[in-house]
Amino acid sequence: MINKELSVNYPENIEEKLGFDNIRSKLKTYCLSELGKELVDQMRFSNNYASIQRWITQTDEYKNLLNEDKAFPVDNYHDLRPMLLRLKPEGMFPETSEVVMLRKSLQTMKAINKWFTGELKDKYPELTKLADSFQIFPYLFERIDRVITSNGRIKDNATSELADIRRFLDQERGRVSKQMSAILKDARKNGYTDEESQIVIRDGRLMLPVKSSFRRKIKGIIHDESASGKTVYIEPQPIIEINNEIRDAEYREKREIIKILKELADDIRPYIGDLISFYDKLAIFDFIRAKAVLAQSMNAIKIPIDNIPGMRYIKGVNPLLQMAFKGTQRKVIPNDLILTKENRILLISGPNAGGKSVAMKTSGLLQYMLQCGLLLPVAQDSEAGIFKQIHIDIGDDQSIDNDLSTYSSHLMHMKHMLKKADAETLILVDEFGSGTEPLIGGAIAEAVLEKFRKLELFGVITTHYSNLKHYAANSEGLTNGAMLFDSAKIEPIYKLEIGKPGSSFAIEISHKSGLPIDVIDDARQRAGTDHANFDKHLREIMRDKKYYEEKRSQIKKQEKELERILSQQSNELEKTKKIRDEIISQAKKEAETILNQSNKLIENTIREIRESQAEKEKTKNVRETIEKEKQSIQQNQNTDSEIDKRIKGLKKITKKHKVDIENTESKETKEPELQIGDAVRIKGQESIGEIVEINDKNAVVAFGSFMTSVARNKLDRTSKKARKKQEKNANNATSKLLQKQQAFKPGIDLRGKYVDEALQLITDYIDEAIMLNVNEVKILHGKGNGILRKAIREYLSTIPEITLFKDEHIEFGGAGITVVQFK
Repeated sequence: MINKELSVNYPENIEEKLGFDNIRSKLKTYCLSELGKELVDQMRFSNNYASIQRWITQTDEYKNLLNEDKAFPVDNYHDLRPMLLRLKPEGMFPETSEVVMLRKSLQTMKAINKWFTGELKDKYPELTKLADSFQIFPYLFERIDRVITSNGRIKDNATSELADIRRFLDQERGRVSKQMSAILKDARKNGYTDEESQIVIRDGRLMLPVKSSFRRKIKGIIHDESASGKTVYIEPQPIIEINNEIRDAEYREKREIIKILKELADDIRPYIGDLISFYDKLAIFDFIRAKAVLAQSMNAIKIPIDNIPGMRYIKGVNPLLQMAFKGTQRKVIPNDLILTKENRILLISGPNAGGKSVAMKTSGLLQYMLQCGLLLPVAQDSEAGIFKQIHIDIGDDQSIDNDLSTYSSHLMHMKHMLKKADAETLILVDEFGSGTEPLIGGAIAEAVLEKFRKLELFGVITTHYSNLKHYAANSEGLTNGAMLFDSAKIEPIYKLEIGKPGSSFAIEISHKSGLPIDVIDDARQRAGTDHANFDKHLREIMRDKKYYEEKRSQIKKQEKELERILSQQSNELEKTKKIRDEIISQAKKEAETILNQSNKLIENTIREIRESQAEKEKTKNVRETIEKEKQSIQQNQNTDSEIDKRIKGLKKITKKHKVDIENTESKETKEPELQIGDAVRIKGQESIGEIVEINDKNAVVAFGSFMTSVARNKLDRTSKKARKKQEKNANNATSKLLQKQQAFKPGIDLRGKYVDEALQLITDYIDEAIMLNVNEVKILHGKGNGILRKAIREYLSTIPEITLFKDEHIEFGGAGITVVQFK
């Protein structure tokens, strides 16, 4: 179990080192508003199992929600928290546009809350829980709607004063317009202005465009002139006073609007705390949506998470490479990245530029993403664990200011890890031991690796050092991993194979790079045969190790299977014994029942013998013999075959005493013979008919207008009353069928229905169409994302009575309507 404490990842710029800062930036682009972007900035690594599970589940639910036919509300995610904070002091008021945005975002909140109803509530429990926490503000809706229109204009009837002002403004503006039209007409007539000239507005006042040479012909105030100077804009004298009155009324209108907005602010002010809380929750929905859209773009999924350290990422993909390669011919090679309790440290080796660092970074980036609440681009059979912290040593941290060389910076990181890391820590080390003289660097790296092993921490480490590969091959808790290399093409494959060490393939790469052959041969001789063959021998050791480990695993599986089979056989024997005992017990009970029934039958027979004046002694003998046989069978402990013998013996005894068990029945009154006119039904059937002809063996029976010959022994007499009732029901059924045919509609509208609901409706509809012998129907499902259309057509393809279904003609709805034709 992970201790739920503050994580201390190392170093401080770990996100930049892993590339998570790029993931964060990409996530921001999917946010609808600043609300969500703010939460993206606040997103942090966590080791709290419950929190991670909740974040992951919320994101997965929203990702699935994106595929629903019913669109989720994503409009008007406005951040009005600054405006609400501005309204806190008395006397402050909002802009009308801000009030409109407030109402729209409140409407979005209401729509979100309403979206999670019915089956959707059970389908998305975490999002439902979040939506249920939204507070609805009916009073604010009513208060805003009372004074402001949907397009942000204060309503005329918001106050009586505002209504009077606007009425006055309408009248005066109309008067000005009429006078200006008359003046313009007169100016055109006198040639003071061009024929195509129109009245213009400058600073909210109506102006007349006049030719500069006639400026003194029109009395009024010149407010402006054209760039060429040929036209001046004059406010004619007759409308100056009217314009002044209009301007004064506009100022009064503005003051009245501010008064209305202040009163509205007074009503909003008590709700400011709750409204800010609402916007915080709306931000969460925006944030979750962004994570879901990011997951869709990466083909990321939710995987099982355990509250212990470890990882099992199958076909894990580096999301940064995935984004970089999008739209190109290049493809990201997926790799399995596995750290378990048995193999806690993975030592990756292989050629330069072969993908070692990418594989290591991918493991760290995926783990960091998971513990920030993001879904992962991995295969479905992957599993994840939780680490308390992640420590990394990636890249060159040399610094002139701090007098740090490359190797010194590596040693500083190692020192920190040895001091702070524990069994719940994931470490990532790139080019372990490099940066100094290989022999001593390799020795120090091996010593540090041993310490890591004893600390039982988890890690992914890359290296070229052969001594470290050998150490990993022979040490518990460590395993080698090789970046594969195509020796024929002399190029890396970028595929990680866990369980064997990799080779640097330096000689092969030197060949491909064009290094002179004599130089390569000289290098091979200087390295020596033993060194050249070291990788080969190490691979052989790992191959043998893997072989024997597989054999051991196979033997363990076989032993477990053998134990399972033995246990199963033992259980089967116990069950068989139990079943045998139950069968025997049941047989005894059945035998006893048969004997009791036989005894009653014999007693009845004896009574008849008595009544027929038989000898008393003979009756006594029969009773005694039967009783002895019954006791004999009850004491018998054998199986059913023995019981059968006893029953046969019983039959012999009853035969000896001239008592027929099988044929002795209570005498019943014989039914009268069938005759013409009788109401009858054929045995096993419900239809009632009337006998119209009869002879010794057969009878001709009329079922309505249908007549058939039936053997007499297959007929049962019934009452004529029952026949009349059936005829009445048949007439009612015919009448109902006609009513259904008249009421049946040749089309059904399924738009807005959920898939399950729509399929239930269409099933009933098609069944009725087939029953009523309809030739053609039309199903209106709309186009949308095509999910409902696909589900309906999949169902239609299963109905044998349907000969054809197709899109409606493009003029009448096209792919939004399916036409169905029946046989």
